[in-house]
Order: sequence, then C-alpha cells, then structure tokens
Amino acid sequence: MQPVGPYRFTEVIGVCQVGKVWWAIDGQDRLVTVAVLAGAAAADPPWREAFANAANAMALTPGGQRYVNADLAAATPWAAYPAEEGMGGQRLFQNLGMDLHPAEAEADILIPEAGPVADLPESVSAMPVSGTTPTSGAPLPWAMHAPVGPQPVSAPPQPVSPAPEQTSGVPHQVSSPPVSAPPVDPFSAPQRRIAPSEPRPRRGGPLRAMVALAVVLLVAAGGVVALAGSADTDPPPPPYTLEERATAIASPAVVYVEVVFTGYLRDKVTKAPLRAGPITFNRRCSGFVVSSAGHVLTNNLCVRPAADTARQNALYALGQTLIAEKKLEPGKLDAYVATNLRTTVLTGVDSQPEPQVRLFGQLNVSRGGRTEAPAIPGEIVRTWDAAAGNVALVKLADEHLPVAELNTTAEIQPGASLLSIGYATSEKDPRTATYTVAAKQVTVTAWGSQGPVSVFRVGDDVGSHSRGGPVVDTSGRVVGMLDNDESSATKANRVVVPVTTLGALLAEAGVTPGLGPVDKRYRSGLDAYFAGQYPAAIKQLGATVTDSPTNHVAETYRGNAGDRQAIADRAQTFPNWAVFVLVGLGVALLVTLVALAVAARSRARG
Repeated sequence: MQPVGPYRFTEVIGVCQVGKVWWAIDGQDRLVTVAVLAGAAAADPPWREAFANAANAMALTPGGQRYVNADLAAATPWAAYPAEEGMGGQRLFQNLGMDLHPAEAEADILIPEAGPVADLPESVSAMPVSGTTPTSGAPLPWAMHAPVGPQPVSAPPQPVSPAPEQTSGVPHQVSSPPVSAPPVDPFSAPQRRIAPSEPRPRRGGPLRAMVALAVVLLVAAGGVVALAGSADTDPPPPPYTLEERATAIASPAVVYVEVVFTGYLRDKVTKAPLRAGPITFNRRCSGFVVSSAGHVLTNNLCVRPAADTARQNALYALGQTLIAEKKLEPGKLDAYVATNLRTTVLTGVDSQPEPQVRLFGQLNVSRGGRTEAPAIPGEIVRTWDAAAGNVALVKLADEHLPVAELNTTAEIQPGASLLSIGYATSEKDPRTATYTVAAKQVTVTAWGSQGPVSVFRVGDDVGSHSRGGPVVDTSGRVVGMLDNDESSATKANRVVVPVTTLGALLAEAGVTPGLGPVDKRYRSGLDAYFAGQYPAAIKQLGATVTDSPTNHVAETYRGNAGDRQAIADRAQTFPNWAVFVLVGLGVALLVTLVALAVAARSRARG
C-alpha cells in the first residue's frame, strides 16, 4: 500500500507496530523520508492525535526537525521530511516510543487494521503543543529548515513555549506614566519669535521606491537561481543493511547441486531386479564456488550418500512410480520402503557394482531435474565422510563462474551475527520445483562437535536444500558450510562446519581458493553503488556482466545504479519553473529600469 500524497514512493525503510517509513521522491525529484501511520493505529483517535502532536512538536521544538509536507488528517496520516536533514520519518516514530524494524518484518511487526491497537506510551499519549502549530497539509518551505545535528530519540520532545502573538492588527492601548511639565523659563517670550518655514516637498519618493523595487527583483532572481541549483549536489547513497550487502557479495557464487543416480534394485538372495528397467533418483543440496577454475564446495552425503541411504532413496523413487501406475496405494509407500529396505541391494547398470552418478550445477533461479543448459555438468573431485567433516569438492565445467571468498582467519564466537545462504523452494514436488537463493540472518548459539569434528551451531536455517550452502560474515566472506544437525529431531541445517575444515580439504586436493579479476571488479562495483558513486558502479558492474554472464546479481545492481543516476541527473537539471520565474523577473526588472531612467531624466529637467 502506497500512501496518498504528492510523492512517488520507492521502498520501505522500516516498519514498527503502528506504521512505516518510506523513501519517496517529490515533484522536483528530491529525496524525502515519509512517516505513515498505518494499520490499526491509523483508525485509532488517540494514536492519530499523538502522531500529529509529535510531528508538530518536532517542527516547533528548537533543534527539532520540520516536515516539508504533511496530511495529519488523512485516513492514513503522514509527514514528509527532507533526506538531507537526516531520518526525520524515523525520528518521528522514535519520539512516539517505536523503533523501526527491517521492512521484511512487516507481517510480524505492523499491527493490521483488524488487530488490537498498540498501547500508547504514557510519554506521548498527551503531547500538547502550545502556540501556533504548522497547518496540516501545508508544506513548509525547504529553506526554512534549520540544520539538525544528532538528537536523542529515546524520549519525546519537550512542550514548546507559545509563539509570539501577531502584531499586525490593532495595537494594544498602552497607558503611559504621567510626565511632568518642563520648568518655566522666565526669560522666554509667550510667543515664538521666528516662524519655521514650510518643508519642501520631497520629489525623490517614487524614485527611491523604484530603486528599492529593482533591488528586490535582483535579490529574488538570485534566490530563484540558488533554490533551483540547490539540487545540484551529489546524490545520496542508497539505504541498505549490512545483510543486504553481504548477500549481494556472496550469493552469485551459490550453486544448486543436483546428483542423478541410476541403478537396479535387486533381491539380496536371488539378485532378481524388483523392476525390469533401471531406477533413477536425485539428491539435491547447495554449494558455493571457491576458485575461478569452477571448483565448488558442497556436502558429502549429498553427492555420495551411504549405501542404505541410496537404497532408501531408490525405493521411494520406485514406490512413486508404482503409485503413478496404480500398483501401490499412496498410504502404503512408507511401509513398502521399510519392507524392501532389508531385503534389497542397489547395483549399477551393465553389471557395474555401483549406481551410475551424474552431477549438475545451476546458478540463479534453478529447476529440479534439469540436465541440459543452463545446468552445468560436473564431477566429484574429493569427499570427506562424516568423521572428517562431511564435506565434498566437485568441479563444474565452466571457468567463468562468480567466486566466494573464504575468511580463513575468522574467529566465530557465540552470539555472533552471521548470514546463512542456500537454495530453497516452496513447491511440494522437489523433482520439478523451482529453486531460488535464500538468505537469513542467524546467530551463533554455541560451539560443539558432531562426531569427532568440531562445529558450531546457529539458531535458524533456510530450508532442507540449503545443506552445503555457505555461512558468511557481514563482509560477505565464507566462515563455514551448512550441514544437518544430527542431534536435532528435525535434522535442520543448523550445524556449521568451520572454514578451517574447508581449507584443509582444499589443501589436500591441491586447490587454491581465491578471487579472480572479475570477482574483484564486481566487489568494487558494489562498493561504488553502496557509496552512491553510480557512474563508477554502472561501469564496473557492466564489465562484470560481460565477463561473467551468470552473475545476475551484478545485472540487478547495475540496473539499480542506472535508475538512481537517472534520478540524480533529473534533480541536477535546471527546472522549467525556474526558467519561467526568471523570465518574469527579468521583464519586471527591465520595466523598472526604464521607469528609473525616465524618472531620472524628468528630475534633471525639473
């Protein structure tokens, strides 16, 4: 929902229980923050009054912050603040005792219209504003805002003293104290001896008025030029969080890994196949690229499962086929697998003892079961079982993939905030589902062990297919790999194999991890974007897209940089309204100068 008002709303900065703060752009492409009372609070009279009082108090308190526009009587009241003076919208809600949360938390934070109204803090439930207050809906001039330094926001502003009364009306009758008469001069005559002459009429009054008018016109023209050119400043950097930046850095290197197994299920005793044809089943997980040669780190049990796990997967695949052929009831699938798990073996094709294994990797938006382009074929290079860390190294047949950087000196402590990244899907059938990269902020709960391996655990995960995905710090560098938590009943991917184990596997395989020139250019382009240096970002991210076509995130941020630069260019263009005003002032000034010349000549003749 975008509020009604004279702005183009771009994105939500944050959300609280009673409203949201937006980034928005006015008619002159100037950036503002807009605080909007929303949800249940928008229809609650005490909250509406508190919102209006807080906005007016900020505007009138010395050292406060004035809004440039507001409609405090709207169905969803709002107040807009200039971006160059700080986060006015955020300050307004903080003065109401409300802290902002990330926009993604709206469903959990903002109380909907049908929900219970949030309790009004006592400190703002009756925030009177004495004196003259700004009129709701009437914009205040941009030039009237005083510079605002950092202000405390933990308490609401103090009541404002009354504004001075207007004096343009009828003046008050003021009684003067009696004045004593001057002493009598005995030598003075009762009448004046010399009568003063009549003053000569002033002929320069109109001339002085026209000179003053010319000065006023020149000053007004200068003010128009200054106001129109005030937008000719560097554009502000985009609002972002460290989590967004870390995700942008690391996510292009995350890989959807799918391994296809083909073989026969046979009776242990007779060796007879349970089905005439071979059986195919797939295993899916995440991974991440660690070298420009296409090396990918992933989970060992995903690409090389234990024999009983592989047999169980094959039986479930066969059972699904029998259900589709109406030869097995859906409710009996688990029993069918349990019965045959003890009596069968899984062999390969053409008398091979092991099933055939094919591996494929996809980046960006991926689809289950895809074995053709854009899926990239790969091969298993090395695996370590659960006793050594349960990690694997594979190599994809593409040497132009984005690379993730390892933080080999990371020291992870309990309570540290990290980012878990991996592939996830909301679809029910994993065989044909669409998978996308998901990221979630997680907290380290404790260090421990899984078997003989030292690991640490985090408090959340992004789904079952994130196993093998990276865990990164706020700089976007990998500090570990996700794995199943065997101590949990849900087997959630909340165990993190530390980066030291990953580095040891790479060293054993003779692979040196590191960023290539394209990866370094990509990070430089992101640095330029988040610093508001959009021309540099467009150039560097564009070169990244050319050299690494699979980096769709680079393409996204290059587009964002282009959009923000276009907004900045429009803001720096001399506006049409200023041209018309200057022309009008110029004509008025010319007429005034002509009148001055005529008046001066007439005076000289007189």
